[in-house]
Amino acid sequence: MADYYKVPETHPHFKLNKQHFSNAELRQHAFQFIKEGEAFEEEVGDFILEWLKPQDFVKVKTSGSTGKPKTIRLKKEYMVNSALATAKYFDLPENTTALLCLPATYIAGKMMIIRAIVCGWQLDLVPPSSTPLDQVFKIYDFCAMTPFQLDNSVARLHLVKKLIVGGGAMSLRLQKMVKEVNTKVYETYGMTETITHIAARRINPTKKKKQSRPFKVLPNINISKDDRGCLVIKAPNLSDEMIVTNDVVDILTYKKFRWKGRIDNVINSGGVKLHPEEIEKKLGKIIDSRFFITSIPDDALGDKLVLFIEAPFSEEGLAEMKERISTLKSLEKFEHPKKIYFVEKFEETSSGKIHRDNTLKSRVN
Repeated sequence: MADYYKVPETHPHFKLNKQHFSNAELRQHAFQFIKEGEAFEEEVGDFILEWLKPQDFVKVKTSGSTGKPKTIRLKKEYMVNSALATAKYFDLPENTTALLCLPATYIAGKMMIIRAIVCGWQLDLVPPSSTPLDQVFKIYDFCAMTPFQLDNSVARLHLVKKLIVGGGAMSLRLQKMVKEVNTKVYETYGMTETITHIAARRINPTKKKKQSRPFKVLPNINISKDDRGCLVIKAPNLSDEMIVTNDVVDILTYKKFRWKGRIDNVINSGGVKLHPEEIEKKLGKIIDSRFFITSIPDDALGDKLVLFIEAPFSEEGLAEMKERISTLKSLEKFEHPKKIYFVEKFEETSSGKIHRDNTLKSRVN
């Protein structure tokens, strides 16, 4: 049963596509989006109407990247808290110009709308696509993208001052691509249950460090580890319950942690536990194409480590890759792939992520 909730009035500086709306006007505009808008505007309209209902929660679909997609309820009060925390953490005051290029069906798109309404931002909408900046001709203070969208937007990134990237880990190749851009690029860590990000790390800091920066948590977030070494999040402003993740981490201080990988991706090879994500970080220094580490069954080892590279096969290419890997000092002996597969084109999910299982199945019988 939903409890009554008085939805806060829109911030006096809030604008959507250059126009200010009160709650009553916003409701009318949402109906217009649903009746006459494009498909992505219809999704925005649906969400705005749900936001303006006097009930205390919003129904949100999880993306399914960490399990089967499901619908959960998020308290509107907590969504407001999340919006204010983001504005404070990234220094995004009222009148911040922001671009929404994510679908409003998932939490990341919904929260861009809430941040604008609550914090008094000027939000413009563009159709969600793999190349979101192609039709943009003005400079924005803030934007959120997936790694796939960023990959296709590096050449036009001067149009965004601050960018947060979520919905999947940023590859080392992508991190290298944004090292020299002026945009402040942050990789975020979070999930639907935490109402988007609870931590972020700057990918291209001005001070060059040998080691990449750890994730730093937002205000009012407490982190710990369970007996599996996985991150546990206590965020009383965002969730009534402790959130136990499947993400293996190293906790450096009460505010900082390093993400090692997902426990469900751990490979047990000859009794040694290997994290594909950690090995991929090391290999990213010598491989320019898209690639990933996985395992295949092996009689002696249980599972053996294999490397998939998105590139045409040649004997010379294979020999050169083996040579490069053998001279990579950071790679431990048991982190060396036992076999290397070259694939012309990886299988992909609908959102452009590499579909590891399907790519593996297509190559290994």
